[in-house]
Amino acid sequence: MLSIGVDIGGTKIAAGVVDEAGEIIAATTRSTPATDAALIEAAVADAVAELRSDHSVVGVGVGAAGFVGADRRTVNFAANLAWRQHPLAEELERLTGLPVVVENDANAAGWAEYRFGAATEAAHMLMVTVGTGLGGAIVLDGRLVRGSAGFAGEIAHVTAVPDGQWCGCGRRGCLEQYTAGTALVRTAKRRAVTGDPLMSPLLQAAGGNKREIDGPLITRLAQQGDPGSQELIAEIGTWLGTGLASIASLLDPEVFVVGGGVAAAGDLLLEPARAAYAKNLTARAHRPLAPFVVAGMGNRAGIVGAADLAR
Repeated sequence: MLSIGVDIGGTKIAAGVVDEAGEIIAATTRSTPATDAALIEAAVADAVAELRSDHSVVGVGVGAAGFVGADRRTVNFAANLAWRQHPLAEELERLTGLPVVVENDANAAGWAEYRFGAATEAAHMLMVTVGTGLGGAIVLDGRLVRGSAGFAGEIAHVTAVPDGQWCGCGRRGCLEQYTAGTALVRTAKRRAVTGDPLMSPLLQAAGGNKREIDGPLITRLAQQGDPGSQELIAEIGTWLGTGLASIASLLDPEVFVVGGGVAAAGDLLLEPARAAYAKNLTARAHRPLAPFVVAGMGNRAGIVGAADLAR
């Protein structure tokens, strides 16, 4: 039984036909016309039509970056796309003639890791995606946790520092502001401007222009052994482990799956996270330490998870 998964990002729509083993057997992409909801839907429908021309499918799952209602049909808000209380599933069903399920993109990716990736042996999992922002997905007792209004898993906006760094959500001190790629780059630029000698190799690699410093550059230099870049990533990891220790007091997961662009740093990120987690975990002498593992599905996760949830 085949289904289609669609991952709608800020610049690209990726879609694929997925089988019951989580394998993508056909795929296609479209550009995302981010400022026009109708054009987004038309692009998704066009991709679905292309994939259906050679495969019989039972439905469509859509991973959308935004706050998706508990009904899995409505996108209540998306920061970077033209959706406000938008009946996305209804519109796509009208255009495709297929049943449609809409899920938050982090939830879709997390479900893929639980079903087919790095957490297949666990019944209780928390996935975090450390990219430009911080995403989260919770699986407890084998069920994806959405919450009463679909907002569960938004670990980015757990308060890490009261009255701390301003966040794009309008509040201050959110965990995302200390763990995500934006925090990584912000700290690197601040230290480069102040003449921190540890930032000299990074600034040199950026052509002497701090505006050219970005997350992939920091990660690459860290992997090549640059102490300053490694220190920057370790700081992100320490904040991440500290935050997840608090979250573990509530959810008690078996495993933390870490994905996203910054996770490409591997143990340069995860070792400080593990250390901070162990240091800050309540009753750590009387409970197992949940392992931190790198996500295994890569950029396939959104498509595969959405398709499986639809099926």
